Amino acid sequence: MKGTLVDDKVRGRPDAPVSLADLANEAGVSISTVSRIVNGQIHRASPKTVARIQTLVKELGYRTNHAGRSLRRGDSRLVAMLAPNIDNPAMAAIAASTEAALRKAGYVMILCDTHDRADLQDEYLQAMRAQVAHGYVMVSSVRSPELSAAVERGDPMVFVGRRSPYGPAAYVGIDNRQAGADAADHLLALGLDRPAVLRPAVLSNSIADRVEGFLDRLAERGVPRKAIRIARGDGASHLDFGYDAAKALVAKGGWPAAIMCPSDLMAYGAYRLAHEQGIDVPGACRIVGIDENALNAWIAPWLTSIRIPYKDYGASVVEQLQALWAGQAPPERLLPHELVVR
Repeated sequence: MKGTLVDDKVRGRPDAPVSLADLANEAGVSISTVSRIVNGQIHRASPKTVARIQTLVKELGYRTNHAGRSLRRGDSRLVAMLAPNIDNPAMAAIAASTEAALRKAGYVMILCDTHDRADLQDEYLQAMRAQVAHGYVMVSSVRSPELSAAVERGDPMVFVGRRSPYGPAAYVGIDNRQAGADAADHLLALGLDRPAVLRPAVLSNSIADRVEGFLDRLAERGVPRKAIRIARGDGASHLDFGYDAAKALVAKGGWPAAIMCPSDLMAYGAYRLAHEQGIDVPGACRIVGIDENALNAWIAPWLTSIRIPYKDYGASVVEQLQALWAGQAPPERLLPHELVVR
């Protein structure tokens, strides 16, 4: 078929969504003509044009944008996602997965970056409530007055990554304690029974669970907690946390044979310091992270990591929201994780 869009769909971007404008450009007709035909109004176009558009719809896999149609009717089915630091690959993956699932279900997602700040989280919660958001996806949320009020009102909210700081609520994530335990089992299997742990100075409940799961498993396997070196890091991001914590660790006792980092970005920070000091990773020091974000296969052949299935989060988030909209209290949704060894 002549035209670049079909070639792109076949060769370059098979998952890219097809728009009315794409169909119109490919067929050489107006967007309004395409819109009428895909909505069943075929009497105002020639049979040849109708057939052409219908063929393109099938070949390119066009799907009606129910969310866009809702906006045009003034019935905006808005869902707000509040997430910190969306430049973090893990946050970006959660956002992409959730947006795709919501769009498929006919909803429009608005993404708000809270930068892990309670004041910004409250500002966005107020703004989204003014827009009559139908639901909220709270990714790694923090305690704040507006969040407390929203939970008290019973606003439909799904917490992702970190559980609600205000008691039981709809939640999508992994078993973080078990992920930490799996990291410990891997290092012990390699004979590395004195690993160090890096952690942020201020712990979220998810990071705390990963660290505690790691330490508890070592204790179960006969490694006393007092034998494990733990270093805390500060800064503006997990990259900073990892670098700062590794620096503190090395200053007090040199490089250990193994380090557990509760996020891949912290592992990147630790690796940066190792590179600066000429330490071979994984030869002289093995680093285990938790996330297994998509960048690892490209830039971190030295990093063993626990893969979190972020691409599957979206469908689970929508299921939880739909249950809340139906007046139900859905149970927590814990997705399976797996160790990726490098």
